[in-house]
Amino acid sequence: MAEQNTQESVKQLTDKELEAILRKSNEKADFPEVKFDEFEKPTYEEWVEACNALLKGKPFDKIMFTKTYEGITFDPIYTWRTGPSATDKILPTDDYPGMGDFLRGATVNGYKCAPWGIAQACDETLPKENNELLKHEIDRGSTVYNVRIDTATADGIDVMDAEKPGDIGVSITALEDMHTLLDGLDMEKIPFMMYAGTSSLRMLALVAATLKAKGKDVSKVKGVIGANPIAQLIKRGKLNQPLEELYDEMVESIRWTRKNAPQLRTIFVRSDIFSNGGANAVQEVAYTFAIAVEYIREMQKRGIDIHDIAQSLQFAFNTGATFYIEIAKLRAARQVWSNIMKAFGAEEKDRSCKIHARPAMFTKTIFDIGVNMLRETTQIFSAVVGGVDSYENDPYDATVRKGDEFSRRIARNVHIMLQEEFGMLRPIDPAGGSWGIEALTKEMAEKIWGEFQKIESLGGILKALKEEYPQQQILEILKQRFKALDLRKDSAVGTNMYPNMTEELLDPRPEDVPALKKELSEGVEKYRADMDKDFLKEKLEELKAADTDIVEKAIAAFSAGATISEVRTARAAKADSIEVRKIYAHRWTERFEKLRFDTQAFKKETGKNVEIFLANMGPIPQHKARADFSTSFLQVGEFSVHLNNGFQDDEDKPGSRWDKCVEALKAGCDDKGTPYDCAVICSTDATYPEDVPALAPRLKEVLGKGTLFLAGAAPKDMEAVYREAGIDEFISVKANCYDILRMLQQKKGMKITEEEVK
Repeated sequence: MAEQNTQESVKQLTDKELEAILRKSNEKADFPEVKFDEFEKPTYEEWVEACNALLKGKPFDKIMFTKTYEGITFDPIYTWRTGPSATDKILPTDDYPGMGDFLRGATVNGYKCAPWGIAQACDETLPKENNELLKHEIDRGSTVYNVRIDTATADGIDVMDAEKPGDIGVSITALEDMHTLLDGLDMEKIPFMMYAGTSSLRMLALVAATLKAKGKDVSKVKGVIGANPIAQLIKRGKLNQPLEELYDEMVESIRWTRKNAPQLRTIFVRSDIFSNGGANAVQEVAYTFAIAVEYIREMQKRGIDIHDIAQSLQFAFNTGATFYIEIAKLRAARQVWSNIMKAFGAEEKDRSCKIHARPAMFTKTIFDIGVNMLRETTQIFSAVVGGVDSYENDPYDATVRKGDEFSRRIARNVHIMLQEEFGMLRPIDPAGGSWGIEALTKEMAEKIWGEFQKIESLGGILKALKEEYPQQQILEILKQRFKALDLRKDSAVGTNMYPNMTEELLDPRPEDVPALKKELSEGVEKYRADMDKDFLKEKLEELKAADTDIVEKAIAAFSAGATISEVRTARAAKADSIEVRKIYAHRWTERFEKLRFDTQAFKKETGKNVEIFLANMGPIPQHKARADFSTSFLQVGEFSVHLNNGFQDDEDKPGSRWDKCVEALKAGCDDKGTPYDCAVICSTDATYPEDVPALAPRLKEVLGKGTLFLAGAAPKDMEAVYREAGIDEFISVKANCYDILRMLQQKKGMKITEEEVK
C-alpha cells in the first residue's frame, strides 16, 4: 500500500518537478561510505591467473576476448573503470534519467508512469480487415495503432497501377479507403503510427480529412505519420518525386501539424535500410543520424526553427542479435543525438531522442522458424533495457507470410509478459551502473560519433551516398557476416547449425493479388463514380499552384475525390534526377536457405540426393563425437547421411575393420546398389595415423570421382600424409561449411541459385 501511494504521488508530479527534486537531492546527498574491508580484493593479474588454470593451456587472449562487427572487443571482466589499464571512471555521476545527455533514459521516471508503447503492426491488405485487426490488437493488449501501408501506397501509386497491392500492408488510394481504415478507432486517446514512405503529406492529409469528416478533434491526435525520403532513395536508387519537392512537403507537414496537431510527428527516420543491408550497430545509428541532420538543415533553410523540427522527429532502430551491443547502442544513440541537437542550439527538452524499435528482419530465418520467437525475445528485452519509447515485435513467421492469430498473439504477449510478469516497468535505467554496459556505451558512443563525423567530412549523407561510402562500408560488414556463417563462427540455429531434417515448412498462404486488386480498384471506382470532376480538377489545380497551406489544399483535393497518385503528380509530375547505388535488403541466413532449397528442388525433380557414407572407425565412444559433428555439418545442405555403429576388429567375425568398412561402402545406399557420393572417416586424432593410410586409398577407389572427407582438422605435419592417402577435404570447426556443401551439390549436378552479394 505504501509503495502504491508513493507511485501515485510520483504520477502527480510533472517531469520537471521530479527532475528538480532529484537534482536538489543529488546536491545534498551525503551517503555514508560503504567499506568491504573484510573481503580481500583480488588484482586483475590474479584473476587472469585463476582463469588460465581453468583454461588448461588454451590461449587466454583468444578464448576470453570476443570481437564484434562494430570493432569492439568484449573484455572478459569489467571493473569500475573501463578496463584493467584504464584511468577514466565510466559510471555516470552527474545525471539522472531524463536529464543532461539522456544517456540514462528519455524520461525521469522510466516506464513507471508511462510504459513503452506496444505498437504491433497491422498489415492486412484490405482497409476493412486492417481496421478489424487494429481494434483486435488494442483489445488484446496493444497500446498503439500501428498501420503498415503497402509499397504502392508509400510511393503514391494508386491500387489500379500497383504491381502488387498489399505486399507488406494495407492498400490506400482514396479518402473512402482511409474512412474504412479509421472507422471506430479512438484516435484521441490511442497513439497512431504510420510510416508514410517518401512523403507524409498524402497520408497526413487523408487522416486529417477523415477525422474532420467524422467531426473528430484533430488537435488531440498524437503519434507519428512520418516520411523518410532519403531512406526510400537508398532503397530504390531513385525517387519518383524530386527530393527538393519532398523537402517542401516535409516543411508544410511540420507547419500544419505544429498548428493543428502538435502531438503528431511527421519525420520518421528509420534505420531499416541500413540494418537490413547488414550494417553493424555503429553504422546503423551513425548513418540514420546523418539522414536526420540532412533533414534538419533542409528544414532550417526553409524557415523552420529547431524546436519545431525536434518536435517533429521520431527515430526507429532495429534491434539485432548481440544483446549487450544493442543495449549500449540505444543508450549511446540518445547521448550522441543530444550532442548533435546541442550543436544546433536546441534547448535541453528538445535534445531527447524519441525511439521506436523493432526486431531486425536481418536476423530472422525461414528454417526452424519457431526459433525466431527466441531471437525476438532477446531483442525486445535488449530494447526495453536500452530504453525505447515504443516497440513492435514481428510475428515469428514474418519471413514467410503475414502473421496469423497465433503468431501475432505470441509476438504481442512478449510485451505483456515483460511488463506484467517480469517487472520491466519497475527499474529506471536498469543498465545504469553496470560496469560492462557503461563501458560498452562509452565505446559505442565514441564510434558512432566518429562514423557520423566521417559522413560530415564527406559533405553530408547525400554526397557520401553519391561517393558510395556508406554502401561500401555496409557491404564489407555484410560479407564478414556471411563469411562467419559459412565458417560457422556465427551460429544460426536450425540453418547453418543443428538443422531439423524432418521439418515441414510453413504454408506461405499467398494472397490472391489479382482478386484483391480488382476488389480495391472497384471500390475506388465506385467511390469516385458520382464525383464532380470539374470540382476535383479545380482542387488539384489549386494544390499544384500552391506554395503555402499545401496540407489544407491536399485535404480539399482528397475530399473532392482525388487519389494519392493524383495528389502526388499535382505536386511533382516528374521523377528526381538524383540516383544513388541501392542498399539491398538481406537476411543473414539467406544463402544457406537457397542452398537447402536447391537440394529440395533436385530431390523433387530427380528423386535423388547427395548420399553420404560415414566411415565410423572403432566403437561408438571413439567415433561418435566426430560422426555427430559431420552429420550435422552435412545435413545443413539437407543431404542424406547414412549412419552406422562403427566398424571394428572382432575375433568372432572375419576381416579387419577396414575390410568391413570398404564392403559396406561397396554395398551402396539402397537395394539397387546406388553408389555413395562421398564418405567421411570419423574417429580420433590418435587413431588416424594408422586408419587413414590403410583405409583412405581403398575408400577412394570405390568412390571414384566421389569426395572423401576426414572428420577433424589434421595436424600440420600430417595433412600432406592424409591428402596423399586420398583425403580430399577436412570437416572441422575450421572448415567452410557453405563452400563444401555447394561443391557437393555441383558435383551431384544440382542447379545452383547462388547470387552475387551486393
